[in-house]
Amino acid sequence: MQEEAFMSSMTSMPGVFTATHKDGSTYYRVSITYKNKHISLGSYDDIKLAARAYRDADLLLHDDDRTPLSDMAAGHLLPDLHYPADTPLSFEKWVILINYRDNGMYFKTPIYIFKKFFLYFLTSERVLRFDVDDLFYYSTHKIMSRDGYLFVNDYGSQTSILSHYGIRSHAVCGRDYIFVNGDHNDFRYGNIHIINHYHGVQEIQRNGRTLYKAVIHIRGNFVAGIYSSEHEAAIAYNKAVELLASKGIIRNYPSNYIEDITPIEYARIYNSVRLSKKLRSL
Repeated sequence: MQEEAFMSSMTSMPGVFTATHKDGSTYYRVSITYKNKHISLGSYDDIKLAARAYRDADLLLHDDDRTPLSDMAAGHLLPDLHYPADTPLSFEKWVILINYRDNGMYFKTPIYIFKKFFLYFLTSERVLRFDVDDLFYYSTHKIMSRDGYLFVNDYGSQTSILSHYGIRSHAVCGRDYIFVNGDHNDFRYGNIHIINHYHGVQEIQRNGRTLYKAVIHIRGNFVAGIYSSEHEAAIAYNKAVELLASKGIIRNYPSNYIEDITPIEYARIYNSVRLSKKLRSL
């Protein structure tokens, strides 16, 4: 992208300013002031598109016949934002302007807030729902999607939004965690239930009992053992990693860190859990 020159001048069209790139070519910067806030609406090479961007934003912000989204978004129904297909404004900017108009809070991400939750419009078809506790974070972090993987750039690294719930990077939905109401776009804390908290640990049901299976991948999955508690299975997995290392099988296995037990209790469990004969005989 060519760098722009610092000088600009206002045209005869409201909110449209002429500016020049370093190569001398002209483009148009558009902005609007609403509720004493100066809002950038983007830059355009065509003055007609620039004027249309200002007009669409002005009409949207001063739509006195609108129905607030809070009245439209009943239950899990998504509100219709009436986004025109031919507007020069991005969908993201459209959402930002509607929220500012209705709620008086300007965010740089496509958020619309309600009393106890907010919607994050990833696209016009995919809308995420979060608890209001996460508002500050997602108002300053843009959510991106790649092949279904949702993440933000946090201090230069990609961070999965699932990690905020303690869900591991290779966790499988339906096995390691579930969305309680079945809506995979509802990221409110009460809607996410973590089944398996630790690496290599799977919750299973056997004869009406909840048990925990420790599994480690070597050339295929090996069952390290089945245990009565999640802590036992997590520590058994750690013990299996160390057993394999002692046999020269060294892989990049993650370790389980159990926060809510003492070092003495960890050592007791470590010494008491037995690994499967198949694993010990490798």
